[in-house]
Amino acid sequence: MTIAEVRRETRSDAARPLETEYRPRHPLDLGRTVLYQRHGRGDPTMQVSGAVIWRTSRTPAGTATLALREVSPGVIRAAAWGAGAAWALEQLPALCGAEDDPGDFDAGRHPLIAAAHHRNPGVRISRTDLFFDALASAIIEQKVTGMQAFAAWRSIVTWHGERAPGPTPRPMYAPPSIEGWRLVPSWSWHRAGLEPPQARTVVEAARCGEVIGRTFLSAADGEARDRVLISQRGIGPWTSAETRIRAVGDADAVSVGDFHLAHEVGYALSGTRVDDDGMLELLAPWAGQRQRVIRLIGASGIREPRRGPRLHPEDHRGR
Repeated sequence: MTIAEVRRETRSDAARPLETEYRPRHPLDLGRTVLYQRHGRGDPTMQVSGAVIWRTSRTPAGTATLALREVSPGVIRAAAWGAGAAWALEQLPALCGAEDDPGDFDAGRHPLIAAAHHRNPGVRISRTDLFFDALASAIIEQKVTGMQAFAAWRSIVTWHGERAPGPTPRPMYAPPSIEGWRLVPSWSWHRAGLEPPQARTVVEAARCGEVIGRTFLSAADGEARDRVLISQRGIGPWTSAETRIRAVGDADAVSVGDFHLAHEVGYALSGTRVDDDGMLELLAPWAGQRQRVIRLIGASGIREPRRGPRLHPEDHRGR
């Protein structure tokens, strides 16, 4: 069924989904590609139930819930509910990496990357085309552990988002609107365990979020998008890169300043730890495709051995 045919489907039954089949023209590892957009296993916007990936979002046309299942190799069956259902189905190919262009990517420059690419030809870089969701989640993840960030995202989205349409396997929620993010009260951020600087940055970005989003999405390249975001108070290179990766599937974005990333890249490509400058030097041969290399390192299973105790996150809510 084509998208045009989906749009002509009757909506007399509000519980009836719009449905389509997507047959990508490229190898696709659905899980590794789409689940990159998930913020921890308890993410209220994305869940996995059996063989089905459930995703809810606030699209430009309204909230939507999308259910994806690979019914046979190269065939993805999709169903969508809610006011944004048609938009979600139109955006589905991009979510599955159809706009990810490997270009002249040369995996053979390093044996580990060559092996990972050979074993994982379906790893694609997904994009959501939802700027502010990507920005808000990146700000929440600044300078905290993943556990803290995922818990804060889960709390704020559940408390201030919108209940997802459709027969989700458990209650799910679409993120707040841009105005909704702006109106999240200070005590909600505090209860969610988020530090005040991150909370202020989200709220301040939301005050002009529509304008920032239009400028960001219309920018010519990654450097121009960086300039748009880094001009905002509280947003640095790491947050900008994370936003570019999720929102527009930037295959060259590198999250400089990440607590673990440089160490993981250094260990995988050189056998030893490096700092951010060393990481950028190691990734330089793949300029234009550096995020792809990082993604393949993740798929390879190679991890730097942990040398110390796990960081115990500080909880400031009792202050």
